[in-house]
Amino acid sequence: MNVDRQVTLQTIKKYLRVDRKQIHYMRFILEGYDGIASLTTVDPHSGIICLNIPPGCEDEVETVLQEMKTDVLIAQIDAGSSVV
Repeated sequence: MNVDRQVTLQTIKKYLRVDRKQIHYMRFILEGYDGIASLTTVDPHSGIICLNIPPGCEDEVETVLQEMKTDVLIAQIDAGSSVV
């Protein structure tokens, strides 16, 4: 029995405001956790970034972000905000 299935996996987008000087640090740390999220800089001057998180990795990303908060000021931004 040959059944073709197409599975569409949508990444979860999480927008954050961070100290712009720390964007490279956050990218480096997240890259160390191979595949849990990709970081895109939305506005480098304001320190706005977007994390693209694969389904199933949300808890792990949240844990990493909580650990990073000891070194980096991180504030979540609503995706509908005019800042994004």
